[in-house]
Amino acid sequence: MPCEAFFLPSTAGQRFALLYSPEPAAKPRGAVIYVHPFGEELNKSRRMAALQARAMAKAGYTVLQIDLLGCGDSSGDFGDATWEAWLSDVKLACAWLQERTSAPLWLWGLRSGCLLVNEAAHRMQAPVNLLFWQPVVSGKQFLQQFLRLKAASAMLSSDSKGVMENLRGQLRQGEAVEIAGYALAPALAHGLEQAELLLPHRSGRVEWIEISGRPDASLSPAASARLTQWQAAGQEARGTAVSGPAFWQTTEISECPALLEASLRALCEAVPA
Repeated sequence: MPCEAFFLPSTAGQRFALLYSPEPAAKPRGAVIYVHPFGEELNKSRRMAALQARAMAKAGYTVLQIDLLGCGDSSGDFGDATWEAWLSDVKLACAWLQERTSAPLWLWGLRSGCLLVNEAAHRMQAPVNLLFWQPVVSGKQFLQQFLRLKAASAMLSSDSKGVMENLRGQLRQGEAVEIAGYALAPALAHGLEQAELLLPHRSGRVEWIEISGRPDASLSPAASARLTQWQAAGQEARGTAVSGPAFWQTTEISECPALLEASLRALCEAVPA
């Protein structure tokens, strides 16, 4: 499907974007914004995101992918990024796409990108549909896991004592910390730590898809509990589990065809009453 690469002007530099469009004669079935995951997970997942965007465009959806501030080919370094700046980037992408199509809007996130699209949905004036890929439920827990990468490195050098406390101390004092080649700014760490996957006030449909390495794929307990809670509150929410590799963290770039198929079905099918 046609793909256009360009830069979106922002108040702080430019954001690299890819636009996948359906056939010109087709009326768009929806407008989709993709928000990528954190750190190295972005690079590992680029192929799957591209495959899905092409499949969506072929099915009649207009898809916009954006590299957030300090990520990929966008302006700035990772150390310049803040949580609020990333939310502004999501808002920028939504405004740009909605100026070009009135089709129903979907925000599609992968991993920590789900926290961003979820919070962005909270701030929007109209309901928006949400597609979650392997969502991070707790930003605080995710940040803890990211900081542990530094602690694990310190253990190899026999200097692991108090590493986590020192890292958090640096962040509290307004100092960036470098982890796995990424400079994590205090403002980004704080925003991530406060983020939680809560039911948006203005959400439309919610499609939650998880990947399992086992053939008998099933939703995680955390996903089942949250979806049950949202459904009880009257939210149109559905969970799906598929079998495949955790492509955002595999050593080699990998694909999960079952996820591509499940995502298209999720967008095209209405949630049962």
